[in-house]
Amino acid sequence: MAPKTSLPTLWHVPDELWSLIGPLFGPEKALGTPGRPAVPFRRVFAGILYVLRTGCQWSALPRAEYAPKSTVWGRFQPWTAAGVFQQAWLLVLIYYDLEVGIEWKWQALDGVITKAPLGGEATGPSPVDRAKSGTKRSVLSEGRGAPVAVVVAGANVPDQTLALETVDMANGLRPETVVKRGQHLCVDAGYDYTAVIAGLLERDYLLHLKHRREPTPEVLPEKKHPARRWVVERTHAWHNKFRRLLGRWEKKVDHYYAMLALASMLIVYRLIATTDT
Repeated sequence: MAPKTSLPTLWHVPDELWSLIGPLFGPEKALGTPGRPAVPFRRVFAGILYVLRTGCQWSALPRAEYAPKSTVWGRFQPWTAAGVFQQAWLLVLIYYDLEVGIEWKWQALDGVITKAPLGGEATGPSPVDRAKSGTKRSVLSEGRGAPVAVVVAGANVPDQTLALETVDMANGLRPETVVKRGQHLCVDAGYDYTAVIAGLLERDYLLHLKHRREPTPEVLPEKKHPARRWVVERTHAWHNKFRRLLGRWEKKVDHYYAMLALASMLIVYRLIATTDT
């Protein structure tokens, strides 16, 4: 099969993706209903995507191209409350598994801290930014970097506290391990705690962990299966390309989760479009 070409930055939802997730947004206003014509949901969704991509304020949306701020923001809130963006992310992950195959064999777990200037739910003093308000994203990625689970907490919450909650978010999607074909999990020294290690082993992971007090040898031994923690670090970089996630502006954690789910869905869709099968 010929290699797939790179996918341009998605500013508008492709037809293939909309045909998959469009039904989740519910029925639009029926023809003949009194009042102003309804703005198509696809156009409203494109406005939300614009905010996610640029990080602009809702009031800065180009009205002529998308819709008035009141319309886009007015749809974003009930869709968030109904969990539509999380459902869309899950649906695209399932599609990715069918088309390409989720690479469960090598997973990676890591947390990243971003600024949260407005504060709000699930924020706290950042230990890496002079105790300014920040938030932490704990991300579990599969072998190609597709995010399969995300948990949000205050910037001062240790990674080890979020570890088991994050991997458990993938329950129902993650298959049971098969003897001789285990699932590897790569983590850094921040997860080197007895309770975390025991919990991950109970979840049938083959753990790759550098212990905090373990000295680094002068000559690194050749490993049959080198750790692949860098994959989740790349996932963090992909998330941060969405400027609405590079700095958190949502005070309500549900709104932030919605933006994270939308970004994660687009990352997974890009992998579908660019991965050879």
